Amino acid sequence: MKIVRYLDAAGAMRHGAWQPDGSALAIEGDLFGDFAVTTRAVEVRKLLAPVAPTILLCVGMNYRAHAAEMGGELPKFPMLFMKQPAAVQNPGDAIEIPTHLASERVDFEGELAIVIGRRCKNATVASALDFVLGYTCANDVSARDWQKDYGGGQFCRGKTFDTFAPLGPCLVTTDEIQDPSKLYLRTTVNGELMQDSACADMIFDVPTLIAFLSGSTTLQPGTVILTGTPSGVGMGRKPPRWLKSGDVVTVEIDGIGALANPVTLESSSA
Repeated sequence: MKIVRYLDAAGAMRHGAWQPDGSALAIEGDLFGDFAVTTRAVEVRKLLAPVAPTILLCVGMNYRAHAAEMGGELPKFPMLFMKQPAAVQNPGDAIEIPTHLASERVDFEGELAIVIGRRCKNATVASALDFVLGYTCANDVSARDWQKDYGGGQFCRGKTFDTFAPLGPCLVTTDEIQDPSKLYLRTTVNGELMQDSACADMIFDVPTLIAFLSGSTTLQPGTVILTGTPSGVGMGRKPPRWLKSGDVVTVEIDGIGALANPVTLESSSA
């Protein structure tokens, strides 16, 4: 099932089930509890990020080819950092280049995102996928200057500016994606292919990440896990390819769809 979160004609937030013909049917109930797809067609006035995360847990350096382009060794354990929920951006809405805490090196990172569907603690690799509601596309937008030079030795400052976590266009449930390692990811900027990779290139696969992140730690329903980015990011190019106002970044994953966001400068207003 492909689930969308949207605003209806009255401005109310709703969930719907995308149909093959592009229409949507209303969903009633709680996505993280009991819910059902009705036969009632709905009008999707504005598409939203498919989930409002309780937290975003992000994994760095999790593709072999990306580790190689960055000149790093393969990590022994998943490299964890976090984004705040306010960083989430909707499909079609703008990624804003910071101007108050200004950045000149904003980068794109297409990723597969996991959405946890029920309370999860101390999952095993064998049981990990039982806790997944579904998957979506993500863009781990990164201000590399704040990540590398100004962040005080940690990633979060450069990773969690407003609009730096686009998600979408839909959440695809596990009945349609039973083996996420078989997915394929592509990222383009203005139509130019930048990233082109199988998710099988992950160093730590999806079950391993869930088992690690839930170790002695409760993952609440609505937790979103960004699983790392493949090679081809702007920082790894010669010369580097930083995002600029007017660009459009599209992250596409087979079986999920395409997440497209224009790029603009942050407004000077508060």
